[in-house]
Amino acid sequence: MESKITQLRLQAEADISAVATQQQLEDFRIRYLARKGLVGAMFEGLKSVPTSDKPALGKLLNELRVHVQLMHDRKQALLAPTSERAAEVDLTLPGRRQFRGTRHPLTQTLDEIKSIFVSMGFGIADGPEIEDDYHNFEALNFPPDHPARDMQDTFFLSEKALLRTHTSPVQIRVMEAHPPPIRVIMPGRVYRNEAISARSLCVFHQVEGLFVDKGVTFSGLRGTLVSFARQFYGANLKYRFRPSFFPFTEPSAEMDITCFICNGSGCRMCKQTGWLEILGCGMVDPSVFTAVGYDPEVYTGYAFGMGIERTAALRYGVDDLRIFYENDVRFLIQF
Repeated sequence: MESKITQLRLQAEADISAVATQQQLEDFRIRYLARKGLVGAMFEGLKSVPTSDKPALGKLLNELRVHVQLMHDRKQALLAPTSERAAEVDLTLPGRRQFRGTRHPLTQTLDEIKSIFVSMGFGIADGPEIEDDYHNFEALNFPPDHPARDMQDTFFLSEKALLRTHTSPVQIRVMEAHPPPIRVIMPGRVYRNEAISARSLCVFHQVEGLFVDKGVTFSGLRGTLVSFARQFYGANLKYRFRPSFFPFTEPSAEMDITCFICNGSGCRMCKQTGWLEILGCGMVDPSVFTAVGYDPEVYTGYAFGMGIERTAALRYGVDDLRIFYENDVRFLIQF
């Protein structure tokens, strides 16, 4: 019986291809799909087959009936008058909007930050993500036994190679390659072996800045950062600077702004303080100048750095940094 089912299927396909009119299509329907048609007769034949064979043959017959019905419906749509097919389309309905991808919110944030600093006279530099210990630590005043190394949990690839923990090594490479004056920002991806949470990630982005020349002062650093923050976050921004520590700057500070999530009332993003740190900064330590061959008696400079994920979270009111990497279209479509 299985061979008869296959033969009937091939016969139906040949007959439907020859149908050219509505009458021929109706004849096809009666011949194959009517209650006493050829497909129905095959179902009647199931009564005479062994019980053990009925499930498999019944499945084949159901597939045959669906296939023949589908061929009939397609041919019917093709033979329908053009006016009838057109009537099925309501031309008064609004078109369906097609979603088009946009730049990721982190990319948008990074591009805007770069645009602001470029307008302030900064150039842009980059460097390798796989670094050596000298450029990532030692030249930045992290000697092998310095306790500040414990501040950064590092992904080591070997004894000499590691994934950079900050974009500060680019500062060293820029100063090694160019004499002062230098005025650049260094955007890029960095890696730290940290627990992933709403506030921290093991892979994230930074933008660091460096200005070296004669007569560079901390007040100039403060004015640059306040100008940036007001352009990026708004003219009515509330901010503060707090003393801090970084091995490669002295004195050092952190810049805070009022938490955008809770408006300063306290939430999990700002640890109930109402303030969020947006960057660290300070005057370049003389030992860093010595490492790159600059005379610290002649030149001074400042440096600063910020995390792009946290900056974007503040800008857009996102309370969990992990959302930026989940690729949820419902989130991304808002940007």
